[in-house]
Amino acid sequence: MLLQESGEMYLETIYVLTKERDNIRSIDICEYMGYSKPSISRAVGILKNAGYINVDQNGYITLTDSGLLIAEKTYERHHVLTSLFIKMGVSEKTASEDACKIEHVISDEVFEAIKKYFVKM
Repeated sequence: MLLQESGEMYLETIYVLTKERDNIRSIDICEYMGYSKPSISRAVGILKNAGYINVDQNGYITLTDSGLLIAEKTYERHHVLTSLFIKMGVSEKTASEDACKIEHVISDEVFEAIKKYFVKM
């Protein structure tokens, strides 16, 4: 299943939240993203059915191996692009916002080239 930008954003959010705490529930995603409970509930259902997350009987959400792979990839892209833009003189807020848009559409080839170049800087 090809994951859309919004799905990548949810997986990235779950990944970020797992770095901050042990147990993640839908309400945590709502608070972090500022989305409504019905929106999060729908997204969680879609991601669960697609095999990207697991939800246990207590409502705790964990990433599956495939979900973790996508989340880590998206997070790395966000981090690298944000850092690069800041280094170029862009404000942190704008750098993060633009990185968030670009991270979903940039090709693997271009991203790898950026990483190579960025490491040399």
